[in-house]
Amino acid sequence: MAILVTGATGSVGRLVVDELVAAGVRDVRALTNNPAKAALPDGVEVARGYLGKPATLPAALDGIDTVYLAPLPASVDEFVTAAQKAGVRRVVVLSGEPAEYEAQGDPAGWHYYKVERAIEQGGFDFVHLRPGQFMNNTLDWAPSIKAEGVVRGPYAGAVQTPIDLGDIASVASVVLQDESYTGRKLTMSGPEALTQPEEVELIAAAIGRDLRFEELTPEQAVARWAPSMGEETAEWLVDGFRMMAEYRMTPEPTVHEVTGRPAKTYREWAIENADAFRG
Repeated sequence: MAILVTGATGSVGRLVVDELVAAGVRDVRALTNNPAKAALPDGVEVARGYLGKPATLPAALDGIDTVYLAPLPASVDEFVTAAQKAGVRRVVVLSGEPAEYEAQGDPAGWHYYKVERAIEQGGFDFVHLRPGQFMNNTLDWAPSIKAEGVVRGPYAGAVQTPIDLGDIASVASVVLQDESYTGRKLTMSGPEALTQPEEVELIAAAIGRDLRFEELTPEQAVARWAPSMGEETAEWLVDGFRMMAEYRMTPEPTVHEVTGRPAKTYREWAIENADAFRG
């Protein structure tokens, strides 16, 4: 069974390649625009290309049975067409926890659900992986922690269940190989529910420095984030924190159930990444 990993230079896709190789999967092909940067393991076949460049897909998909699909809504229809022509049978989608919520709303706002829907309508056997917030997202706090010892954000009471990228990749590796997960939508999380101030406290303990969390109003947060990500994205992100403040998230057991080992805690992640937050 030949497996294509798309986004193989990305934060999750690269780890999926490692997990498949460690599991002894022999026929692994990695789609990447930059093979040198990816530094792929020996024995992994390289397909130069990108989901956003549909002309590169036919060669990458030739002879492939199963695909790990990174979420790129803008080109998912082109992927579906190319994968159908290549005879791809099964697609494991890296989606997101908001997909179910998106499905109830305006199609103009679809992101993760747009990808899921296209794969299902394309007739592929599928698995949708739906992680919530990535622990690595809080690396964005590093500059203000180093400079001021402060993290600023909206909705201090918002409760999240952050997940480690390695745990997502481990689950992906299992379901890429195990047909029994076909047709499932797997919501994934870390093992604990945390607020942003609690995450800041864990980083402080990991680096041995006093830190504080400063709550922003929603308007202040949008104004702060819009220059780097655009106002629409900033508003979407702030609204996500609002929802997590109103509807407390609870941990999902998926990582342990699929991999047989506990999911990584935020404390463990903070210790492993402590150097990123030190001045």
